[in-house]
Amino acid sequence: QVQLVESGGGLVQAGGSLRLSCAASGSALTINRMGWYRQAPGKLRELAAFITSDGTINYEDSVKGRFTISRDNDKNTVVLQMNSLKPEDTGVYYCNVRGTTGWGARFDYWGQGTQVTVSS
Repeated sequence: QVQLVESGGGLVQAGGSLRLSCAASGSALTINRMGWYRQAPGKLRELAAFITSDGTINYEDSVKGRFTISRDNDKNTVVLQMNSLKPEDTGVYYCNVRGTTGWGARFDYWGQGTQVTVSS
């Protein structure tokens, strides 16, 4: 099994910053992609950003230039630095980890979610 520990959510004013982190742990696994999804009230969950084990990065258009995603493969940790936050960034942010087990089975795990609230 895989365990995900998320941290860093909170309440900030518009223009402020938050740093989200997610640490994955487990046995007999290879993590290929780590990222963050978010879900605003009344809206569908959307991808905010992800990073692969070889360094490929993808951002949702509205966060480009404001968010930075990074990883520490040795510690199986992904960090999302969020700057210049806007009220529309408000939502629950979920860590997502994809990869394969030692037996070749694919896995896709989700964190419990951490609340990010940006006030006007």
